[in-house]
Amino acid sequence: MPQAAPRSRAGPYGLAAFVIVSVALLVVFAPVWRGGAAERRLDISRPLPDHVPPGTVLRVGDPVSQWVFQHEGWDKKLPFRIEWAQITGGPDVTEALHAGALDVGLGAAVPPIHAVWTGIPVRIVGFRDYPDPERRQAFTFGISPKANIRTIADFKGKRIAFSPSQVQAVVVLQTLKAAGLKPSDVTLVELPSSIGGDVYTNALASNEVDVAPLGAGIVAERYIRKFGRDGARLIKHPPFRDDAVFAYVPETALADPAKAAALKIFVAYWGRAQAWINRHPEEFAAGYYGQHQGLPIADGRLIVAATTGNLNLPADWTHARDVEQAAIDILGPSTGRPRLNAADLFDPRFQTIAADAAKGYSS
Repeated sequence: MPQAAPRSRAGPYGLAAFVIVSVALLVVFAPVWRGGAAERRLDISRPLPDHVPPGTVLRVGDPVSQWVFQHEGWDKKLPFRIEWAQITGGPDVTEALHAGALDVGLGAAVPPIHAVWTGIPVRIVGFRDYPDPERRQAFTFGISPKANIRTIADFKGKRIAFSPSQVQAVVVLQTLKAAGLKPSDVTLVELPSSIGGDVYTNALASNEVDVAPLGAGIVAERYIRKFGRDGARLIKHPPFRDDAVFAYVPETALADPAKAAALKIFVAYWGRAQAWINRHPEEFAAGYYGQHQGLPIADGRLIVAATTGNLNLPADWTHARDVEQAAIDILGPSTGRPRLNAADLFDPRFQTIAADAAKGYSS
């Protein structure tokens, strides 16, 4: 991969560097944890246990599901306790997994892959995507006001924000490939996007980068609201899928019979939570984004329509495996990582659990 462009130590860039160093230090100091997991290879041929002993706890990083669970009172019906963590985004989930502080994380295509590449054996236990990918994309490209970019072909020679541990990296690489460009034809500026909500939009507005993949919906909308008058623009990426979201867990959790039994139940309720959001988009927009997050209701509706609403929970993970393999095959060579078999990232015992629970949900 081309060498990342230098950036300022101040502001969000200093924080980004700090987090990157923090994750790197956790990788260095986690060999005992990783070795222990390697010695207890996960046997996925055995059925999931059903008994949840008293005192079992799952630590879950999924604020959206937390709100639905608590809003519906589901957390009080479970035979185990959930400790909710306000953790989102690939780098933060990776750091929490390295620290042994999380049992369930949520992320797009790349974070489970990156976890394995950094020494954490994980398995995917849940999958969702858009039922209408021809109409919706999860990401779009923000263009700096001073970049003089009109089409994707104009990306050549430009500075593009790039986070190798997140799906935005795959969006960038697949777009370059579709345009007939190589990573060496651009300058990839390594910068995680999840640290502070406005890191990429601020980098664009301050002319630190020319192009950045932004979340479609509210992130892109706010960028244009603030900087459109200055010449900021949005450009859609070519028609490839970018909408996969995975629930994934460390193998150590699955190797623990108590946690494995709890995960079997949790994933079913996770599927119900997606179904609840699909059926109650207005209540969700007002309750979670409006009251809980403090956003204007119009912004909440925009987020639900663009990203968190009308979600699909397939009972067949063939497409999910294809998504992960494509991400591995394009990101690995560009970042010097080894090739993985995507099927090894999944625990097939969970394949139908969320889908069946969502299908059977009627409230």
